[in-house]
Amino acid sequence: MKRFYDAVAMQQAEGGWQVTLDGRGLKTVKGSGQIVPSEALAKKLAAEWDIQGEKLDPTQFVLRDMADYAIDVVSADMPAQAQKIGAFGDTDTLLYRADPDEHLYAKQQEVWEPLTENFEAREGVRMVRVSGIIHKPQSEEALAKLHARLMALTSFELAALESITSLSASLIIALSTLDAETEADAVSLWRAASLEEEWQADLWGRDLEAEDRRAKRQSDFLKAWEFIRASRD
Repeated sequence: MKRFYDAVAMQQAEGGWQVTLDGRGLKTVKGSGQIVPSEALAKKLAAEWDIQGEKLDPTQFVLRDMADYAIDVVSADMPAQAQKIGAFGDTDTLLYRADPDEHLYAKQQEVWEPLTENFEAREGVRMVRVSGIIHKPQSEEALAKLHARLMALTSFELAALESITSLSASLIIALSTLDAETEADAVSLWRAASLEEEWQADLWGRDLEAEDRRAKRQSDFLKAWEFIRASRD
């Protein structure tokens, strides 16, 4: 699509901030006003429009799409969204370790166990660790606490967490991003989430296409973290 606007700006609106194009406030895909909770997030959304050239590149509107999703989908049914994200707690990647006699197990213990223990202390839950791939359910009490934790978040936080849990296959990683204060902290969490994939790549070799996919997934992960931080500022 050809660029159809000249001036990108922001304005305060009822309930938050809104990006404007040539003075007209943006709307979501479903036609609602695209009102975001903070000036910081509005600035990031405005930047996505401002950097466009003569033709719009839809792949550069990651934060805009996330904002639309938060407003149009998540806010319409918060319990369903919390349930969807919370389901990752029962199959969390960080809880499924290799057998203790495997080399990978030691690396998982080194990287994953501190994250898991910190998560348990922070959320007041106890999670079941598993050696192997056979599913062992988490306790109903733990899952109920985690659902309540998710229900206490905003629609914007939940929209970003859906992306993060899908990318990391981990609720532990996702909820830990809420406390990641710097990009370096977020990168560290991504590296933990992709530990097994990187281990296999180091073991069997790397190819360009797989590396490109990993880089894209890391970028999406960091964009979701950026969205959370900006929505709170």
